[in-house]
Amino acid sequence: MNIELFVLCDAATDQQGKLNVLGAFDSLWAKTVPVSHPQCAVALRIRFSKIEAGEHNIKINVIDEDGQSVVSPFETKVNVGFANIKVTSVAANMILNLHGLKFKQFGEYSIDLAIDGRHESSLPFYINQLPAQAKDN
Repeated sequence: MNIELFVLCDAATDQQGKLNVLGAFDSLWAKTVPVSHPQCAVALRIRFSKIEAGEHNIKINVIDEDGQSVVSPFETKVNVGFANIKVTSVAANMILNLHGLKFKQFGEYSIDLAIDGRHESSLPFYINQLPAQAKDN
């Protein structure tokens, strides 16, 4: 299997196998914590070869610097099939829409991807404090 795309973004859609991604990012900036982010998405495109046909478990977990989950982990299954088409691989698109994410502190966070119980990739992202404004004299 090959992870072709794994990204945090403002929005994503899947239209007949065509994955559309808008506004990829890895940082949020705020004056104070806690920080709330109203809406974003994790977009994922995985390519499977014929030998990998069948059901696969997908788990996405958003964690803080201490390894604690920020939200409940998302778990789903994808059934990879080739349905009599003459190709050597197929891609599966997945979108996880996240609403009302809350971060209690500034620092580094991670979005972890596991497939069939094995860690495959991580997306680091950061909650940064805006610098204090210099006062004009």
